[in-house]
Amino acid sequence: MTTDSTAAQSTEHIRQVITSGTFELDGGSWAVDNNVWVVGDATEVVVIDAAHDAAAIREAIAGRAVRAIVCTHAHNDHIGVAPTLARSVDAPVLVHPGDDMLWRAVHPTVRYQPIEDGLRITVAGTELHIIHTPGHSPGSISVWAPELSALFSGDTLFAGGPGATGRSFSDFPTIIGSIRDRLFSLPPETAVLTGHGLSTEMGTAAPHLDEWIARGW
Repeated sequence: MTTDSTAAQSTEHIRQVITSGTFELDGGSWAVDNNVWVVGDATEVVVIDAAHDAAAIREAIAGRAVRAIVCTHAHNDHIGVAPTLARSVDAPVLVHPGDDMLWRAVHPTVRYQPIEDGLRITVAGTELHIIHTPGHSPGSISVWAPELSALFSGDTLFAGGPGATGRSFSDFPTIIGSIRDRLFSLPPETAVLTGHGLSTEMGTAAPHLDEWIARGW
């Protein structure tokens, strides 16, 4: 289904799609709802994460040109329909190569376009800044849209703290460093549009950093 999140209602340039499926890693499987973000205007968009349901994402795209499908990381629930969606809208899939092993576990024969820290993607006159924020996975990225006062944080930062780090290829001190050094340097009014669940703001999250470090997750 598609919806407008509370944080996204301030701009017509951001559309939220909530899709449902499973997250699978280390032999486990969990039911999850994912946030997919469609960023752009009436003519062109970028899709951030291609989770579970290509048809629902295409509905939100609504025939607009897709400049790229940007994957915040390569856990299966964020990339599952990326190749299918890419073929149907004729767009490249962008993944940080730090997550190559995770990508190949899901799509062993499908190639992606490598993405790197500092890359800027222009869509509908807006620049999207790629920030490498490892910890939840080695190749996790966040996507900052300063003109929209929004950060698409994937599974790096949530309303209640960092993304999970208790599974393969994750590391708690690394994700804390990414949040502290890369994300909390952004303006406090920046909306944090997450990969799952509710949105928050940078200024709301930042005062809790010491609490998260103390609890260890």
